[in-house]
Amino acid sequence: MCLRQAVLSDLNTVKYVVKSTISEVYPHYYPRGAVDFFLNHHSETNIVHDIEQNQVFLCQDAAGNVVGTVTVSGNEICRLFVLPAFQGKGYGTEMLDYAEKTVSGRASEIVLAASFPAKGMYLKRGYEAVSYHMLPTDNHDFLCYDVMKKRV
Repeated sequence: MCLRQAVLSDLNTVKYVVKSTISEVYPHYYPRGAVDFFLNHHSETNIVHDIEQNQVFLCQDAAGNVVGTVTVSGNEICRLFVLPAFQGKGYGTEMLDYAEKTVSGRASEIVLAASFPAKGMYLKRGYEAVSYHMLPTDNHDFLCYDVMKKRV
């Protein structure tokens, strides 16, 4: 397994990992309006911006297949996704280890917005919920998430 910085030619790969994961996993946790919000939030424009800022990383398995992605912006970890077929195999842990190490070199605190599917993982890693948010979305649905922090 290895992590490498994404470049613009990786845009479609990053989009595929993000969109596939959200589309397959999030409907089990969120209503349609919230799922659509996530898909729009992780738009091509936002991904391109982050790639251009050298903030996006790809995780590859031993065969070189991209299995996940993570974005690190300042002291914030965001857009951490593992393709559903590769979940539960340690790739998310490896990406989170890498992201935490990256942030710890520049800040004393890590911040992230935790979706329902990921919250348990962050709690096990020592993150604490510091605020709860509920955003209205399409279809009269709501997107609920926690902002979490961890001292490093």
